[in-house]
Amino acid sequence: MAKNILANVNRCVGCWTCSLSCKQAYGLADDEYRVFIRTIGGGQIDTPGGKWPNLYMKWMPIYTKKCIGCAGNAATGGVPYCVFNCPTDALVYGDSDDPESAYSKTLAELKSEEFRVYQLDPWEEPRDGVFYAEKGI
Repeated sequence: MAKNILANVNRCVGCWTCSLSCKQAYGLADDEYRVFIRTIGGGQIDTPGGKWPNLYMKWMPIYTKKCIGCAGNAATGGVPYCVFNCPTDALVYGDSDDPESAYSKTLAELKSEEFRVYQLDPWEEPRDGVFYAEKGI
């Protein structure tokens, strides 16, 4: 049974709810993050890339090795706090070996829509089992 997280970069709005729900659930210090949000664009947080009128910006939740891969609690139905609290449904959790899991169904749907699915490079020291789906810029 391989439990994975799938992050749809095109749905993420950079609200940090995933990170904050983890911090709250585990009482993490103000400067401790297991998940943080990367801005894709101009190189700094919430800064767009490109030149007017062709600006672009996306956000990407980055799961560090400090992420414990929690299973939430009874209130979340066994879904990690970050996924359960995501207001845009950008995050999906489930068993990649089960074709009926939310993870597997969403992954198949995004692939059929020609999303690119990938993992972060090892040099970024990401948590295992986190995949990203992205389409376009």
